[in-house]
Amino acid sequence: MSKDKKEKSEKVKKKIGVPSALLTLAIMIGTMLFSVAVLGKEPHIPLMIGTATAIIVTMFHGYDFEEVEEMMYKGIRHALPAIVIIMLVGLVIGSWIGGGVVATMIYYGLRLINPTYFLVVVIILCSVVALAIGSSWSTMATVGVACMGIGISMGISSGMVAGAVICGSYFGDKMSPLSDTTNLASGLTEVPLFEHIKHMFYTTIPAIVITLIVYFFIGLRYGNRNFNSGKIDKILNTMNDNFTITPWLLLVPAIVIILVVLKVPAIPAICAGVILGFFSQIFIQGDSLTDALTALQTGYSIHTDNHMVNELFNRGGLEDMFYTISLTLVAMTFGGVLEYSGMLAALINVILKFAKRTGSLIASVIVSCIGTNFTCSEQYISIIVPSRMFADAFKLKKLHAKNLSRALEDGGTLTSVFVPWNTCGVFIATTLGVSAGTYAPFAILNYIVPVISIIYGYTGFKIVKDKTAKVENPEGLEEHLETK
Repeated sequence: MSKDKKEKSEKVKKKIGVPSALLTLAIMIGTMLFSVAVLGKEPHIPLMIGTATAIIVTMFHGYDFEEVEEMMYKGIRHALPAIVIIMLVGLVIGSWIGGGVVATMIYYGLRLINPTYFLVVVIILCSVVALAIGSSWSTMATVGVACMGIGISMGISSGMVAGAVICGSYFGDKMSPLSDTTNLASGLTEVPLFEHIKHMFYTTIPAIVITLIVYFFIGLRYGNRNFNSGKIDKILNTMNDNFTITPWLLLVPAIVIILVVLKVPAIPAICAGVILGFFSQIFIQGDSLTDALTALQTGYSIHTDNHMVNELFNRGGLEDMFYTISLTLVAMTFGGVLEYSGMLAALINVILKFAKRTGSLIASVIVSCIGTNFTCSEQYISIIVPSRMFADAFKLKKLHAKNLSRALEDGGTLTSVFVPWNTCGVFIATTLGVSAGTYAPFAILNYIVPVISIIYGYTGFKIVKDKTAKVENPEGLEEHLETK
């Protein structure tokens, strides 16, 4: 009897069309713009309103609430690895500040790096670290935090420094064989990993060269403008008075990087960094066990006469990440309903109708990835969903799958930083202390790469054909795509 009821329930379900999907998005985006842009409030409530709307629309099309509930849970499951990393990053920042690791990196950075070339050095440093460890988040949470402290102390705009950190971190992450997003894009499209990375060279290398040139000239123009040696000396003296500065503390981040290079998973490697920072606070800084535990829970606390030092070091801890975690959970419930109800697929299918040629097809993938970043709030989904939707379209066009894998990364991974309520945007704002609106103009690599990718699509440059590609179930795609 229950089987009959189930079958009956499935029969009355209606496919969610474009109008319903657009209505859901319009309500979410409208409330988001009003709440965030006009009222200056957080994005949590607009996302919850969007989720409620998506639930109502989905149930109106014949779905039971239990099914919708499972959609939300599936969305949250996508974000669970990210949430674990976010929590550990809070612990890392708290323990490394308390242990004097961040202070040591800032101290030697201020003494050794010329402000004129600082931003270029930041990009190169973050690129190397992210390439070695395969994680933009870990790079930003460790080296990036120190770079922010150094740059702000030099009088450089926080947006510029954050932009340089982001450009370097995402370049290294994108080109690293250890990166989860790089492996995800190659795996979903069934492209060998190193073939996928090699194909990304053509869009990413020109972009990083342009980025380095732009930042070089930014450094020449602004690097020394606000540099005050007296102010720097005061910061150095204040840090010397409040922390034990020793080159030995540089071993802590070095050990974490070495562990990840040796293919130790990110979570154990970061945990090792937390432990080393924790014991550094007790045995090197001379703080009590209570102080070290407090730094892990609520962050490090310091009160000096130097406002800059207070701003740099009063942060970190698990509780500092609760905002990020809560926003991630809310965003993923909305994204889960959107994806598993079929709303996202309905919208992407509309885009496919306009993708008549190779250029428009590549552009459609990138636009879809960007749209998914805005709606589903997670870079992994921006790779997963479009990869499913466009795979057959690329085969029908006789295009090699590595064109799709590259477009997925160009449009999905890199653009996630521009969305304030995306997990990446929230993470960066929390970790680096700079809002998306402030760093976005300076994340040059992240918006140049998608543009280059689209140009390649329309010009045919480095677009590889695959005459053996076959579509088993085209499902009407032929009417939307020209095969010549």
